[in-house]
Amino acid sequence: MTAAPPPEALRAPLVVEFPFTRSLGPVQSAFLTGLRERVVLGARTSGGTVLVPPAEYDPATAEELRDLVEVAPAGTVTTWAWNDRPRPRQPLATPFAWVLVRLDGADTALLHALDAPGPDAVRTGMRVRIRWAAERTGAITDIACFEPVGPEGPEAPPLHPPAAAPHDGRFPDPVTRIVTEARLDYTHTPGRAQGAHLAALRGRRTVGERCPSCRKVYVPPRGACPTCGVATTDRVVVGPAGTVTTFCIVNIKARNLDIEVPYVYAHIALDGADLPLHGRIGGIPYDQVRMGLRVEPVWTADGRHPDHYRPTGEPDAAYDSYKELV
Repeated sequence: MTAAPPPEALRAPLVVEFPFTRSLGPVQSAFLTGLRERVVLGARTSGGTVLVPPAEYDPATAEELRDLVEVAPAGTVTTWAWNDRPRPRQPLATPFAWVLVRLDGADTALLHALDAPGPDAVRTGMRVRIRWAAERTGAITDIACFEPVGPEGPEAPPLHPPAAAPHDGRFPDPVTRIVTEARLDYTHTPGRAQGAHLAALRGRRTVGERCPSCRKVYVPPRGACPTCGVATTDRVVVGPAGTVTTFCIVNIKARNLDIEVPYVYAHIALDGADLPLHGRIGGIPYDQVRMGLRVEPVWTADGRHPDHYRPTGEPDAAYDSYKELV
């Protein structure tokens, strides 16, 4: 008798992406505005060390730093690593080296990309200089990359300044804040417990796992009890209805979610579960959602998972019935 092949492991490519805005203090504002003007600034500590990129406080003494100096756009590679598969939004689309460069006049190194034909063309101690971006806005990307100086690249420019020269940090139209796009691409493999949970959702059932020690039922299952630390293999069908234990009103429109704000996300304790799960509440005005509200799932058109939860019409659950799950 031939054994059945094991089920194919589930895999899903996922992306977490969001922008955030950072306000700049006087030191970072001067540094980024300087890059826009093709000027590299560092901060000098009371001990004479020049930090590039500049810090607002001395990492050794915590003293506030305001003494800005200009350093050269050329320097020396202190260490490096080859990147043969550039990712989206990295400085260069072709293979390059990540390098730490100590610019002339600085005592610390700046991390950036080095445009080189291959790893054999990169070495510690090599001389490099900044290649400025054609369009500069006041960001670290105003440095397009570094390029070799000497036989591998353009001749070295005269050092300007020849050493760290005082600078007042003043520029017209200074940059006062930056917007950064944070993005994480990854592939998720759910494993045995979550894989069984996802497979059950395709049949419009919600399955958790019971701990053999404390007897708590966890949804979604984790494969092990987070309290007792023992494996969970006893699968339990819970719900489909449940109780809102707590909730929040969302006033920011989410990308790729075609619903109007405000809307409500809640923790929902499905009947038979000992851990609430996260779900959106619909079918009721946002200001009528409340703790104890009884809800049931509304499935997506393809029936793969609940799209949201709506009121069942039952009386609200008594607080004592869910207070341990808040």
